Amino acid sequence: MSKFPHLLAPLDLGFTTLRNRVLMGSMHTGLEDVEGGYERMAAFYAERAKGGVGLIVTGGIAPNEAGKVSREGSILTTPEEAQKHLVVTDAVHKAGGKIAMQILHTGRYGYHKAAVGPSELRAPINAIKPHKLTHEEVLQTIEDFARCAELAKQGGYDGVEVMGSEGYLINQFIAKRTNDRDDEWGGSYENRIRFPIEIVKAIRKRVGNEFIIIYRLSMLDLVENGSTHEEVVQLGQKIAEAGANILNTGIGWHEARIPTIAQIVPRGAFTWVTRKLKEKLPNVPLVTSNRINMPDVAEEVLARGDADMVSMARPFLADPEFVVKAEQDRVDEINTCIACNQACLDNVFLNKVCSCLVNPRACHETEIVFTQVNDKSKKKIAVVGAGPAGLSFSTNAARRGHDVTLFDAGETIGGQLNIANQIPGKYEFNETIRYFKKQIELTGVKLQLGKTVTAQELIDGGFQEVALCTGVHPRIPDIPGLKDNPSVLTYID
Repeated sequence: MSKFPHLLAPLDLGFTTLRNRVLMGSMHTGLEDVEGGYERMAAFYAERAKGGVGLIVTGGIAPNEAGKVSREGSILTTPEEAQKHLVVTDAVHKAGGKIAMQILHTGRYGYHKAAVGPSELRAPINAIKPHKLTHEEVLQTIEDFARCAELAKQGGYDGVEVMGSEGYLINQFIAKRTNDRDDEWGGSYENRIRFPIEIVKAIRKRVGNEFIIIYRLSMLDLVENGSTHEEVVQLGQKIAEAGANILNTGIGWHEARIPTIAQIVPRGAFTWVTRKLKEKLPNVPLVTSNRINMPDVAEEVLARGDADMVSMARPFLADPEFVVKAEQDRVDEINTCIACNQACLDNVFLNKVCSCLVNPRACHETEIVFTQVNDKSKKKIAVVGAGPAGLSFSTNAARRGHDVTLFDAGETIGGQLNIANQIPGKYEFNETIRYFKKQIELTGVKLQLGKTVTAQELIDGGFQEVALCTGVHPRIPDIPGLKDNPSVLTYID
């Protein structure tokens, strides 16, 4: 019997069935905007589909020019653009998966001069003041959402997710803090939620009944003058009635000051929010999210009745085989997301392609390809230093077929990870150490701890290649009185 019966149970949506309760949440990857990006997206998502994800949701795609994240942002407005997505959806379907495209209108969060909003209120995280949409422009935007969904269907997607949270355009219409209109799109709560309801209705009318519509509902705004719980319940009911099949949980606006996905946030910290809504909407499939990064956490959440599905995004950067490993009782082999945000969010904010600190292949599957060596190319390799670099190099080289010996002067692997994991909120680094312990066992790396190896020993050992992975030392700034000062400590001290 499976250790994760709730997580791995299928979800029947009537016209289609998801193979399990795992949703790969939407992430900006940056692949959409680079040369050869769709082929790279195909490889990225297909690997996750092959790894067992029940339903994948792409990064956000704008329904019109005003909705783009930036001037170069992704958009879907024509059949020609839809055709480009077929390489992605075909790859996912061939791998046995299902995929939905997120429709994202950034509103006043758009970093370009065409940014719009329900009101002329500038976001605190954007220097650009938005243009206030006229009544006619609101109607056109609704039409643009519907057209975008129809084009997504033409592009082979199994559904769409309407991004109604995180402080983007739809959220801006809903909240009083960003909507000071006095027409039918503002004022009372009923007027302010008219915009998302009409969007979902228009999409359902355009795509028919056998097409998944997910609505990302802001269940906890974490900003002043945001929606109340009673208002969230009312909107959730109306959105389901309008035609949404699934309600996904959104936590916090981007301008909120409360951390929601950082390492310091406890695992599954916000599932209580989804549970409160589920008590009011028991017949609508609900997805919970944020800091769910291991199968046991996901199983507990579902078994407790907090939600019907779990959304995990960054965990699938770290390990595309997350679900398969859970199915096969290989949880100790999962490369766990440590919530560092250093190669995913940080890269995206710098307009770089997303990656992952613990899995650099993420979003680079077509560029970083590990091939098996033959007898002629097999080498005897020494790796000096069992910190993050040495562990990664050793296990990947051994996995390819090389004969690898890993030396470290310490009594345990991990190097300076063993310092980092002692910082409050950094306990997730222990998962990385656990992962590499298992990988050393599986790949056959010969591990020699407590061994300070010399150059002569490496020569006498007949090693053909040596990888020096001995880490770094703290850099001491050239400030008078700093060096040799007993009151000044480095992170190693």
